[in-house]
Amino acid sequence: MSDAALPRTGTSTDAFETRLGEVLTRMRERAYAFPAPYSQLWETVERMATGGKKIRPRLLLGAYEALGGMDERSAIDAACAMELLHLALVIHDDVIDKDVTRRGEMNITGSFASEAMVRGAGRSEATAWGEASSLLAGDLVLTLSHSLLARLEVPEDRRQAVLDVFDDTVFESAAGEHHDVWLSMRLEQSSPEDVLAMVDQKTAAYSFRAPLVTAAVLAGATTALITELESIARQIGVVYQLRDDVLGLFGDEHQTGKSTLSDLREGKETLLVTYARSDVAWTGVEHLFGDPSLTAADGARLRRVIEESGALVFVESVIAERCTAIDEAIRAASLPPSLHTRLTELTVTCRTRVS
Repeated sequence: MSDAALPRTGTSTDAFETRLGEVLTRMRERAYAFPAPYSQLWETVERMATGGKKIRPRLLLGAYEALGGMDERSAIDAACAMELLHLALVIHDDVIDKDVTRRGEMNITGSFASEAMVRGAGRSEATAWGEASSLLAGDLVLTLSHSLLARLEVPEDRRQAVLDVFDDTVFESAAGEHHDVWLSMRLEQSSPEDVLAMVDQKTAAYSFRAPLVTAAVLAGATTALITELESIARQIGVVYQLRDDVLGLFGDEHQTGKSTLSDLREGKETLLVTYARSDVAWTGVEHLFGDPSLTAADGARLRRVIEESGALVFVESVIAERCTAIDEAIRAASLPPSLHTRLTELTVTCRTRVS
């Protein structure tokens, strides 16, 4: 995603990067009092938190600024919490999907398992160690995210409201992840509505609703405005994920950093796949979907059937319709002009992104 819809000045984002580094450095230094693998775990978390687009914290900071918020320190800590929440969910998601890499590099499971095997552990034992390390890291980072919000030095009613947003977000994101795994088992036929509901819960809730609503609460926005932002954020989140699903199958791997075979091997139940299932040609390739050893040639067969079923055109049309609805909602909302512009640009970016 480009920087178009995110804060244009470097002050807040630079301060955010500095603060996030301070928080993680403190945790790493605390870990030195324990066995070496524990400090190594925090070193790995620290590396994972470095770089990236930082969509969620930058969205929060941009919205907070546009809504007239003045307490930069509290906003920055909340932005750090959003990034740590994202990191925790990503770490856990990799365990659920049994992934050992992320963005072309070994994740926690992969790196810890690999090192254990180098030191003589068997594959099964090493994998268990890697997954245990990931689960604990995800739990620790999730707790750290909550701790930052609980310690915000803001009026008590706002702090409680922020914690309520966080609680709702984690609860709903877990429901979305749980539903995603259920759909991937294909024990019952899923509908487009099922997939869109899962996307709303799993992605939109924490990636867009949480940052925007948290920013609005901290800035003292009215309940009516917060409700408008929540609706807009959810719709943008769905567009973001639908576009992500398209890129997952038809994107340029050099730009996305993700194999176009990954979602097919995982058996990920996207709107593309749900639509393609209604085509008679799907029965000829259904046995390939969800095959962990799927070859490039068979992956190309699956993609061809999905595209020729009309699924790609259908999903692109859903994205276009959603974007039109978002534009209308933004125009109708009582937003400051700068936030109106940011959210409009963000919608365009989510729709057209190539990575």
